[in-house]
Amino acid sequence: MSQTRSPYGVGGSTPGPTVSFGFNLGKVPDHGEDSDPILRDGPDLALLAVFDGMGGAGGTVYETDDGPRSGAYLASRIARDVVERRMLDLLVPDWNLKGEEAAADLQRSVQAALQERLAELKAPKSGLRSRLLRALPTTMAVLAMQRTQRGGSTWLCHVFWAGDSRAYVFEPGGARQLTTDDLREPSDALTNLRRDSVVSNAMSADTEFHVNYRRVELEAPFLLICATDGCFGYLPSPMHFEQLVLDCLSNAGSVAGWSQAVQEGVAAVTGDDAAMSAMAVGADLGELQALFAPRASELQEQFTTPIDDLDRAVQRAEQELQSARQRQVDDTQQLWSRYKPGYERYFCTVTEPEPTGADVGKTSMSAAAEDVEDASKTEDVQDASKTEEPAAGGPTSTAVTS
Repeated sequence: MSQTRSPYGVGGSTPGPTVSFGFNLGKVPDHGEDSDPILRDGPDLALLAVFDGMGGAGGTVYETDDGPRSGAYLASRIARDVVERRMLDLLVPDWNLKGEEAAADLQRSVQAALQERLAELKAPKSGLRSRLLRALPTTMAVLAMQRTQRGGSTWLCHVFWAGDSRAYVFEPGGARQLTTDDLREPSDALTNLRRDSVVSNAMSADTEFHVNYRRVELEAPFLLICATDGCFGYLPSPMHFEQLVLDCLSNAGSVAGWSQAVQEGVAAVTGDDAAMSAMAVGADLGELQALFAPRASELQEQFTTPIDDLDRAVQRAEQELQSARQRQVDDTQQLWSRYKPGYERYFCTVTEPEPTGADVGKTSMSAAAEDVEDASKTEDVQDASKTEEPAAGGPTSTAVTS
């Protein structure tokens, strides 16, 4: 979805919303857990929002009239419909939205709708008990805009959120994150890319949650963006997300072309469903391109190019290290092949086995028996010599008689 409106205000007034687009990229067709974004505007009002069903916590599958659907799929769409309806009732011209009251209203309305739908599903209660499991869980990021005075350039931006979907404002000086990620281990945006912390606060049917609120004042022209984490969570840095949006803007021949380029850039890196709503206030497409051209160049020169150069250097170093490790294995094997024949020289020599203790005993007994046998033979020889007849001519014995 994309729209272009006349950038000119009435009677020389500052123009309101002029350019907008939104998309929902599901990894699995018809089963994406992000809902379609909200994108509404008028001369003095604007409303943007995204909702990301939490597939890990809400992975339970329910039977519906449309077939099997995960709790995450159902939750994001229920929350979207409720929030759009309630915000269109609350966000009216000539009335300053009371943000804290609106946040409480959204919390009550969404939780009641989720609980009602869960009861309709008549799902059996799970025997599993875990802080990570939730019934119909979803995140939310909403921007509600009110012009402070008719035809003026100042806008009140009401920010509502739960979870880790984000809202941004892009100004000529840079992108500003308007929401704060609800994480169990909160940190800054760069650290959150590197550490996969658990979402600590999300809309659901069976757990308590709150809707965060913040109000900021903005001076047109500017660009507003709401995005689920599939849009920014797989890029190397927050600077790369800003660069992606602005590079696609600078090369776009139309709003539809800008939207398509952003979708292709996100799809090329993301590992998740991705939804975005974007709206420019106070400038048409050509004016936006001129307005953000210096920032796009600054980003590339001072931030993303140095990071990308370092990334490529690390990749080269890792490849060289892997090659060196393989050379180490190969060369060591070759050197061992040269060394091995001498090292194993005596492995082929035949050696007689060492006699065991029993063999030693047997050997001693055999020797003793041989000694006895030799002695017997000697005695037999001696006895034979005593009885042997004298040889002829030899001495004889004479008997003497009286």
